[in-house]
Amino acid sequence: MKKIGKILVGFLAVIGLISLVILILANILADRDGEAKHIIIPPSDKALFKIQVAKLQAAGGYAPDTAVIRMTSVRNETRARENRDYFQLDTLYDTEASTWEKTLAVARFVATNIPHNNQKVQPEKRNAIYLWEYTKTVEPAFNCRLHSILLYELLQSINIEAKYITCMPMDPNDTDCHVVNHVWLPELGKWAMIDSDMGGNYATDATGTPLSLAEIRESYILGNPVFYHPAFVAEGNKKISHHHGYMAKNTYWFSCWETLHYDQEPEGDWNRGLYIHLVPCGFEPFRNNPDDCVTTDDALFWATPTQFRATPANSQ
Repeated sequence: MKKIGKILVGFLAVIGLISLVILILANILADRDGEAKHIIIPPSDKALFKIQVAKLQAAGGYAPDTAVIRMTSVRNETRARENRDYFQLDTLYDTEASTWEKTLAVARFVATNIPHNNQKVQPEKRNAIYLWEYTKTVEPAFNCRLHSILLYELLQSINIEAKYITCMPMDPNDTDCHVVNHVWLPELGKWAMIDSDMGGNYATDATGTPLSLAEIRESYILGNPVFYHPAFVAEGNKKISHHHGYMAKNTYWFSCWETLHYDQEPEGDWNRGLYIHLVPCGFEPFRNNPDDCVTTDDALFWATPTQFRATPANSQ
């Protein structure tokens, strides 16, 4: 019996080793130029992923309602030029690069220079230059919201239409959410999600087309494959396998400012419009203010860019 037991233990050890080698090789072979094309979900994460997807599938759908909102961005060439000069943004990409290629280059710049952490000291200002200086003089890293605000301003500064969006869970007792950017790709006529936090990532379908948050959520509901790409630094490769469950959890509902521009937060002297929550029908959002707008109209929330308002050159 002892001999059989040793053989069985040895057999299981070999199987485990083979499984580990397959997992490692799959991720190595899937990686090209640092961008993984396929991620295997570890067994420990599959149960969580299924639970979160089931919540999305059980959620109510979207429907038009009476909300009156107009998602806009404010252009300010003075502030854009300041950012371009300070960060030397034109050195990050080829002038002939596509909108998506420029987006990846700028996101890589942010992800490479600023790691993730929940900052202990809140920055007094949240514009791109101040946040950059904050990492040099106060704390070297910060959370996903500050990552997204910084990336948003840099993208706007090179005329890429973007907005940062808070991705929320269903459970009101879950205090964790995630903030990422949406960029408009005129060449494809669609939005795409880009994340510079925790090493950075983006998602595509099986053809390699970048996916928006709406498409990621819908893909989970329909059972279509979503491919996350740990696009920028090694930290992202370590975390990306957990991203399916994490994003399935945090795409239950979404929040965004109606009007976005430089120095969006904290509150200033400008009109930021409403804070908009997109929720599935029948769901009551939590941690929202009485003045916030709650809508089930996804067409309004995910509207394509339709209005660009120039601000005075001396505007803050």
